[in-house]
Amino acid sequence: MMWGLKTEASFDVWSIEHLVMGVSVGWLSMWIADRLIGDEKISDALRLKISFVVTLLVAFMWESLEHYLEVGLAGNTVQNWLQGVEHWSNRLIFDNLMVMSGWWIYQQKNRLVWFARVFSIVWLFVHIVIFPHSMYLHELF
Repeated sequence: MMWGLKTEASFDVWSIEHLVMGVSVGWLSMWIADRLIGDEKISDALRLKISFVVTLLVAFMWESLEHYLEVGLAGNTVQNWLQGVEHWSNRLIFDNLMVMSGWWIYQQKNRLVWFARVFSIVWLFVHIVIFPHSMYLHELF
C-alpha cells in the first residue's frame, strides 16, 4: 500500500514532516560542509556532495533512532505514542527519499528554510504535545 498507517504503507502523514525536515537538514548539512572545508578553496560541486552525504547520514541515523523508539527503548509511553513499527519501505526508502527531496528543495530555494523550521516546530508541538498518538490523522481521514 502506498498511503496509510505507517505500519502498512510506504507513505504516511509523517512523510510530510520528513520532507520539511529535509529542508532544515539541508541548511544544516551545508553549514557543516562549510565548517569541514574551512577557508580552503574547493568547488561548489564538492561542497554540494559533502552536504548530500551529511544529509543522507542524518536521515538514516534518524530512522535508526525512530526504530529504537518504536520498539520501546525510551519506554512504553513513547512506544505507545508511536503506534507500532514502520513498514520496511517507509523506514528504508520513502522517509529517506522525502528527507533528500527536502534537501534538494533547499538547494533550489534556500529561503524556505525559515518556513520549514516554523512548520516543523508547529507540526511537532501539535502532534506530540496536543494529540494522543502519532497516527490519529489517519484515523480521522
